[in-house]
Amino acid sequence: MQKLINVIALLSGLTSLGLIAGGGYLLLNKDAMIEDVREQATEEITKAITEALPGLVQSAMPKMPEMTGGVTNAKPAIPGL
Repeated sequence: MQKLINVIALLSGLTSLGLIAGGGYLLLNKDAMIEDVREQATEEITKAITEALPGLVQSAMPKMPEMTGGVTNAKPAIPGL
């Protein structure tokens, strides 16, 4: 029975130690982790915008005419020209 209690106490201590070590690791490396995630998000957003932009530009541009008409005989807007 004493061995079982010792094993439970050992596991409890290891669990506490693991939680403290994990919390310390996160505390010390949180800035680097945040910067990595920010860089990844920026890359993905840039890629998505770059892929969507040509389609948006193409849909906004009017079609070029294949053939134009002749010269018109319009009078100049400024007299004497």
